[in-house]
Amino acid sequence: MDEIWAYTIDLIVVFSINGILLSPLKVVTNGTEMNLGAWTLAGILGVIILYGYFVVMTKYFGQTIGKMILGLKVIRKDFEPLQWSDLIFREVVGRFFYRVLAWTGILYLVVAFDQRKRGIHDMIGDTIVIHEK
Repeated sequence: MDEIWAYTIDLIVVFSINGILLSPLKVVTNGTEMNLGAWTLAGILGVIILYGYFVVMTKYFGQTIGKMILGLKVIRKDFEPLQWSDLIFREVVGRFFYRVLAWTGILYLVVAFDQRKRGIHDMIGDTIVIHEK
């Protein structure tokens, strides 16, 4: 349950960062969106900031701001230092499944039946979330 609250805190942080960093873009473009095919420039930059936040914070600190507040930390299953590849798979590939398939609710059931309460993103990245002492 703590991980859900940590994730909520992290989303507030990321949305705040996006607001600060992407507001000047609206000034430069006079408030019009710059379409790049099916996406907007602000949308692409927002996604890069979102995933970048989770990958970089977890790599360098083992935790995001939300996890820091709630005393959680991400570690590898084998207790070795986190590698970039672990985090790319955990934070980008694993969480992508949640964003795409979240409407089904099935992915959240996995946590209920896993002994270590790991989500799909933890399984993909070979990581676990622990409570810091």
